[in-house]
Amino acid sequence: MLDRLRLVNLSHVNDPARMSVYPGDPPFELETVATLERDGFYLRMVRAGEHTGTHWGAPGHFNAGECLADDLTPADLFRPAVRVDVRRECAADPGYAVTIADLESWEARHGRIPPESVVIIWTGWEERFGTRDFGVHPGFAPETVRWLIETGRLGERGGTGTDAFSPDVSTDTGFTVSRLVYQRRRISLEVLAHLADLPATGAYVLCGGQINRAGSGSTASIYGVLPPA
Repeated sequence: MLDRLRLVNLSHVNDPARMSVYPGDPPFELETVATLERDGFYLRMVRAGEHTGTHWGAPGHFNAGECLADDLTPADLFRPAVRVDVRRECAADPGYAVTIADLESWEARHGRIPPESVVIIWTGWEERFGTRDFGVHPGFAPETVRWLIETGRLGERGGTGTDAFSPDVSTDTGFTVSRLVYQRRRISLEVLAHLADLPATGAYVLCGGQINRAGSGSTASIYGVLPPA
């Protein structure tokens, strides 16, 4: 069974020449500190915030008293996932807020969102990564995330995902959606890439990354784990 599973990469490459960093976060830097010619090995120092590039966030990122990175278990970082294609709506409105009706329409085609899922919106913003257009972005409407929580679709260990900076619409400076998502043990996957490779349903997401003591999350390699074809 395991040898029939397929993995797809859902992460951007961290490249200082093409990197979008959330306003106010530290810039992403790579510095060569050892070379083969001089030291016999090659090594670089990385300087970055915990939410640089493709990353996941822990509940304590927004909510006091909730889990931080080193409180989470592998089960928290390996969740069933669904992908909701809202590229058309977001292309027409960069501030689009994904609605309950959007998710109900998805369920009419694909079946009910499995409990404890990460619900990923495919906004098309992955194509804008590294450009000035990345900063103004769509997200979930707060009432949509409340619906996901109240109906049990996110459960205690689900979450949200997006190829943009945040599950919040960029104009929401109060981070209403993030505060809702990060209740319980839920995670948020952000700045995802290659969402065309993730099926609408039937896959899992596997989140790597370093686990910092009391971390707010981690820059990460995030993979889609697909069922056998």
